[in-house]
Amino acid sequence: MANISKMKRERMLNFLNKLKEENKTNDEMLIALGEIETELTSKKYGLVWEEHEEEVDKKMVDNIPVFVEDLGKEIILNPNDKCNFLIEGDNLHSLYLLEKTHKNKIDFIYIDPPYNTNNKEFIYDDKRIDYNDGYRHSKWLSFMSIRLKIAHELLSKSGVIFISIDENEFAQLKILCDDIFGESNFIGTLIWRKKTGGGQTDDFFVTEHEYIFGYRKTTNFKWLEFVEKSNVKDFKLIDDIGNYSITKLEKWGSSAHREDRPTMYYPLLNPDGIEMYPIAPDGLPGRWRVGKNRMEQLINSNGIHWIKDEKSKKWVPYEKNYYENAKGKLLKSRSILYNIAETGTATKLLTSIFGKKDAFPNPKPIEVIQFLLEHTKSNTVLDFFAGSGTTAQAVLELNKTDGGNRQFILCTNNENNICKDVTYPRCQTIITGNRIDGSKYSDPIFTNLKYYKTSFISKNEEMLSNALLEHIKEMVQLEHMVKIDGKNYILLLDDEQADDLEKNWNTYDNLKGIYISKNVLLTSSQNELFNTIEMKVIPDYYFNFELREVGETW
Repeated sequence: MANISKMKRERMLNFLNKLKEENKTNDEMLIALGEIETELTSKKYGLVWEEHEEEVDKKMVDNIPVFVEDLGKEIILNPNDKCNFLIEGDNLHSLYLLEKTHKNKIDFIYIDPPYNTNNKEFIYDDKRIDYNDGYRHSKWLSFMSIRLKIAHELLSKSGVIFISIDENEFAQLKILCDDIFGESNFIGTLIWRKKTGGGQTDDFFVTEHEYIFGYRKTTNFKWLEFVEKSNVKDFKLIDDIGNYSITKLEKWGSSAHREDRPTMYYPLLNPDGIEMYPIAPDGLPGRWRVGKNRMEQLINSNGIHWIKDEKSKKWVPYEKNYYENAKGKLLKSRSILYNIAETGTATKLLTSIFGKKDAFPNPKPIEVIQFLLEHTKSNTVLDFFAGSGTTAQAVLELNKTDGGNRQFILCTNNENNICKDVTYPRCQTIITGNRIDGSKYSDPIFTNLKYYKTSFISKNEEMLSNALLEHIKEMVQLEHMVKIDGKNYILLLDDEQADDLEKNWNTYDNLKGIYISKNVLLTSSQNELFNTIEMKVIPDYYFNFELREVGETW
């Protein structure tokens, strides 16, 4: 079948080439014709939208984003452990810097982005977008596209991203993600029932559900299945070995007759020393469930439980199934999540944390995120639409339950003081166990949290390298997820600091890591001494590109 569109493009391209030849000395005309050619040869299948530019994009043309630590919000309950991070600021700004510290290092991303409803909950270029904006879909796609492209770069080879969405941008997001992550890396759509007995009333249906898209980085990703261990109370019988349940040794159901498996029809001595043969449910000659060798093993290990039928007075053999050997039942995950938790559950949880209702609209339940985490191997977890901080609580409480060592990075803006008044206080309450008013919420979770804010440094700054050097500590801490405290972890930026460390070496009893500038020249004695501890050179990739742009170096 002829491709009519392709034929039209080829005719137009041939005409453009003719115009180029006729105007080969007219630079302005050649540039215009080149732009037309680019549009003609661009992608012809997929999502197409009018691209828009955000204010934060424009700001990064003349400014360099940096992180600034707020030590007043730092929480350290376990100085020997690594740190979690909460970053306040535009998430594009944060993602830009995370691409320097965590490229190919994030195992698990969960985001709950704005759904682009008619409720003006979506802000683009400092303006609220509503139904009357003719470019609302294009602006949303521009907003999501740039962030998801960076998210793809952040994921490890075995990493995965889950994205919550509803019908407003369901179709557009699916095609966008197919383009960014690859259609072959789509792992599925989960349907989450967010509310029972009601929901959002549309023109024709009552909507009780939302969706969660899953995309992997590569085929290295594995979805983990659960094995449910039976409860010991289900193993009511006991012998010298332990608790056990029983399974009849005579085959029942289909294929239960002698002719179905002739080799499994053989005699067995009952407790009275009399040979017996298996009988099918219909009274005809039957067969055993196990072969002769397996039956011998059961006999020799006292693995048969005998019961005398009260009516027939005949012995019936059963296989003993010991609790300690129970493999359990493999639980396949369902694509419809209707029995995990609902929005109401999450709202009640926030009320119990803050002691008031309506702390945050439409929060996600921690159980939904924990469900996803439990099915993935994840050490480093990122949520760059952190909202109320559900992902942080999901990670911390799941670690407490299963002994995991997951760490999180949350990014959120501070619109309406959400980070200051909701996200951070929630993290603080979960970690310390005390609500903001001082009342007890739970037992503390002995972990650490560092609080960053985003900022900008002008590219016209005098001695730009020195200005950026003041923010190297934040980058090192984030990349390695540690606190540079001068005791467990040390930062060396000049020779004088290295000399001081050598001089006082014996006072550092618990030193775990040294981060050193490439400009520090270590003596042979310092090299020998410091190499007994993990030592890492501070990389150029933090700000080297930006410095080269303005003709500077470290």
